[in-house]
Amino acid sequence: MMKMVIAIVHDKDSARLSDALIEEDFRATKLATTGGFLKEGNTTFMIGVPKERLDDLLALIKSNCSSRDQMITPISPMGGHADSYIPYPVEVQVGGATVFVLPIEGFHQF
Repeated sequence: MMKMVIAIVHDKDSARLSDALIEEDFRATKLATTGGFLKEGNTTFMIGVPKERLDDLLALIKSNCSSRDQMITPISPMGGHADSYIPYPVEVQVGGATVFVLPIEGFHQF
């Protein structure tokens, strides 16, 4: 039985994860995506994996996609009063991975 793993990772973790996937013989499709409230770039990996290797794949993603704190200066609020808005840097957590595991009804390679 196969599983579809969709892993959304921070761009800074993307190359490291891609290299690790190749090294461990996982086949993946990479998509450049944007999201999150920071509106920063990220990479979405779509990976078909046999159920027996799922735990190995999840461990590989976890070990290559670490979360970290980053200081950002928020943009002024839309529709707000920009003259009274004073942007202060705030610390937010970035990186890591958001992972979805889905069942696959069929898997074909042509």
